[in-house]
Amino acid sequence: MSDMGLSKDVIYGRICQLIEPFNKKSVPLTPQTTFANDLDFDSLTVMDLVAAIEDEFDIVLPLNMLPDLETIQQVTDAVEKIIKG
Repeated sequence: MSDMGLSKDVIYGRICQLIEPFNKKSVPLTPQTTFANDLDFDSLTVMDLVAAIEDEFDIVLPLNMLPDLETIQQVTDAVEKIIKG
């Protein structure tokens, strides 16, 4: 999928779509929504979401980057950075 034309808004929208199946509490999603506190994701759920994001965008999120990705905005920024090189 590595498409240089993907805007941050498109990336954010796709990430939100990927989160929805894991969003058991139907928490409203915003850029500042946190995975641990707001969505109550455990580490296994986070890894499932990471795999879905990697498949959707045909990228690899480096493991050393994952602890710093606490909000949807941070994940959006990381995906955009990887896609755009």
